[in-house]
Amino acid sequence: MIFQEPMSSLNPVFTCGNQVEEAILAHKNLSGAEAKKETLRLFEKVKLPDPPRIYKSYPHQLSGGQKQRVMIAMAMSCAPSLLIADEPTTALDVTVQRTILELIRELQLQENMGVIFISHDLGVVAEIADRIVVMYKGKIVEMGTTEEIMHYPKEPYTRALLACRPILHPKGERLPVVDDFLNSGSNAEARHTEKEITSVVSKERLLVVKDLSVYFPGRKSWMGKPLTETRAVDGVSFEVLKGETLGLVGESGCGKSTLGRAILQLIQPTAGEVWLNGTKLNTLPKETLRITRRDIQIIFQDPYSSLNPRIRIGDAILEPMEVHGVEGNHANRREKVIHLLEKVNLSAEHFSRYPHEFSGGQRQRIGIARALALDPSFIICDESVSALDVSVQAQVLNLLNDLKKEFGFTSIFISHDLAVVRYISDRIMVMNKGKIVESGPADEVFFHPKEAYTQRLIGAIPK
Repeated sequence: MIFQEPMSSLNPVFTCGNQVEEAILAHKNLSGAEAKKETLRLFEKVKLPDPPRIYKSYPHQLSGGQKQRVMIAMAMSCAPSLLIADEPTTALDVTVQRTILELIRELQLQENMGVIFISHDLGVVAEIADRIVVMYKGKIVEMGTTEEIMHYPKEPYTRALLACRPILHPKGERLPVVDDFLNSGSNAEARHTEKEITSVVSKERLLVVKDLSVYFPGRKSWMGKPLTETRAVDGVSFEVLKGETLGLVGESGCGKSTLGRAILQLIQPTAGEVWLNGTKLNTLPKETLRITRRDIQIIFQDPYSSLNPRIRIGDAILEPMEVHGVEGNHANRREKVIHLLEKVNLSAEHFSRYPHEFSGGQRQRIGIARALALDPSFIICDESVSALDVSVQAQVLNLLNDLKKEFGFTSIFISHDLAVVRYISDRIMVMNKGKIVESGPADEVFFHPKEAYTQRLIGAIPK
């Protein structure tokens, strides 16, 4: 089985090589040296960069997409006759996703292997499946060949899943969600043709990034001196205007999330400058930076690990308000938390519940509410819809658009899904190997890409 969640399905205290080797040694009559050789071959097969380095790396040292490829290598290590792939490409960019789909197909033919491919992404399912089964609330509502389901869906739920995808809708148009189809049947499409009012982008600069670099040490000498370094972010410069949503896209491991964390000073940059509202963030004293952080927030990629399982979600949203002493007293803060929960389509009764009582989509909305608790002017959304099914993704994208209009914040939207970024962003920057290779208005970059790398990313999107 290939599990859905690479962040939590690998053991954090063992190296990636050790974990794949363990499966090989348990099921195959191989020596340690042969198992290591087989592990490196599998890492190459799933297109992991620098297999010897990945072999020695711990899970926290890899990107989400790289971790998922380690999981896929582990699942395929013993040539199974049945492979159950549970959302195996959710955390992957489109080019790696295509590679993995081709790899699964190739192995299926070589080994005559049966595959159950579980996914919320109908574009991906259409590329790999011979037959499709659609489930809703624990029951099968429709099944048929891929062509029948994709072109002639009978059930309202199936039609909803097909219509929710951002790639089918122009910028500014509200995305349909499943409830629209279940409540109003075939007339749902007509209710979403009206354009939303687009956000107003100022000409005033909110964020300025100059020659920002983040280097991580690689191989070290016996004295601990770094002999090699990984340039995760390499001399990046750009500006973000007030009210603008800037999309940042690129393959897994290209440096997107590292750039976001360096802007927020969660990672100390190796070189360069970050200016927010005229204040240089990377030279601020620690206490001043803590106060300034009230104005800059992040919505993390993984809704499962970004909330403390021991803290009730109401207290998790309330905590930053207490730290920064906003809203005067506890009663006012609690009232604001309930207001924020309602804004993200939850209710006051959810205040006292724990994270495990919510679905992934609900947890992501809780993360959005927490980011908005301090009324920030700038938010970084780091892959904040990548783990969500198409309908919940549509809800969250509609919610972000609504909240942006109401609160007027500026944002950088980091994602490997170009269709989502094109829908939500005013401008797109494309990142490759730590550098910005192309930028421009969202529709221009998406429909008329100039760089070969951007053309390859867009060409890999499931049609």
